[in-house]
Amino acid sequence: MPKNALLIFVKNAVAGKVKTRLAQSIGNEAALEIYLQLLEITASQTKLLAADKLVWYSEKITVGDVFDEAYFMKKVQNGNDLGEKMENAFVHAFAEGYENVVIVGSDCAEISKSVLEEAFVQLEKYDVVMGPAEDGGYYLLGMKKNLPFLFKNIPWSTSKVAEISQRLLRQNSVSYTCLSSLPDIDTLEDWQNWLRQQS
Repeated sequence: MPKNALLIFVKNAVAGKVKTRLAQSIGNEAALEIYLQLLEITASQTKLLAADKLVWYSEKITVGDVFDEAYFMKKVQNGNDLGEKMENAFVHAFAEGYENVVIVGSDCAEISKSVLEEAFVQLEKYDVVMGPAEDGGYYLLGMKKNLPFLFKNIPWSTSKVAEISQRLLRQNSVSYTCLSSLPDIDTLEDWQNWLRQQS
């Protein structure tokens, strides 16, 4: 069995610091409540995955939250921007001896254990697996080795992230595949669409 690691990037749950786009329409406290629900979904869907799970917090480790220490290891992100922080987390995982490493955030309410399992299956055949988000970013990225070009000079939080990343993979002759596209929760409309699907 290859050594698999799942990296989960989260922000510390502080009103005014999470889901800022959502907060513009519903306020900081309501946005925080939705973020806490997204963390709950992420924790429940990843908890029983057959991989080592490392939760990377934006500011400091939170003990006793939805990420039960019996299932999740906890770290603090380091780097100047999202790309640097993600790359540092991948570098750490590969240095620890992991062979297949997948990263997800906590913005995708439709993330599931089966989607994550599929990502690790695809890494047996491809160098990179990507889960494109419907807004043009990606909700998941998996690799077998660090590829620094995927983390530098990328216009994060824009609709071009997945497109540019895939172009760079082709230019560097790296084999990759994409999972099904899923929506991120960034706006009130995104959240309402998700709730409608649940009812």
